Amino acid sequence: MTQAGEFIEVTSEAELRELLGEVLPRAANKERPRLHERDRDWLAASPFCLIATSGPGGDCDVSPKGDPAGFVHVIDDTTIAIPDRPGNRRADGFRNILKNPHVGLIFLIPGRGETLRINGRARLVREAPFFDAMVVKGHRPALALVVEIEEIFFHCAKAFMRSGLWKPGTWAPDVLPSHARLVKDVQSTKESLDELEAYYSEGNYGRKLYAG
Repeated sequence: MTQAGEFIEVTSEAELRELLGEVLPRAANKERPRLHERDRDWLAASPFCLIATSGPGGDCDVSPKGDPAGFVHVIDDTTIAIPDRPGNRRADGFRNILKNPHVGLIFLIPGRGETLRINGRARLVREAPFFDAMVVKGHRPALALVVEIEEIFFHCAKAFMRSGLWKPGTWAPDVLPSHARLVKDVQSTKESLDELEAYYSEGNYGRKLYAG
């Protein structure tokens, strides 16, 4: 028995395998080095992805990217490009990539439990012929993330099934206060709560999706 607050760490792959069991052959051998036709189909239907990066010191970041379905531009069987849109300008992930190009991406399709995962090496591009194909509502990106694929595979739906993520009956968006209230509570801001509520309102935020 462990004492309250005591942790028993896993410190080796052998111990990890003892706890989890051996990986199934189908899972162990599912990655591939280039896009299959079905991968292209998935990217064409996906409006949202998560991009994981890590700096040279191990500091990590995960950044969401979203646009109309098919926003990812497929350059060839081993290269894709993701447009950047106006945001908060922190550029945490981009700054990581300048120092460490390794990235991990997860592409989602609303309502589907499976995801498409891509791991590879990324670089930031400020101009390329395909930028014209990335224009949305008049916005031509000033920057794109070009990813050279090293491995790609589909991930199973178990996490989405356990969480009930796509089931509206499980949704509770009002379980927490508004985003403006959260910002006011956790940050020191000069704006009043009313000013923050106006700033984060759907109408105001919606006007800035592509205008910055």
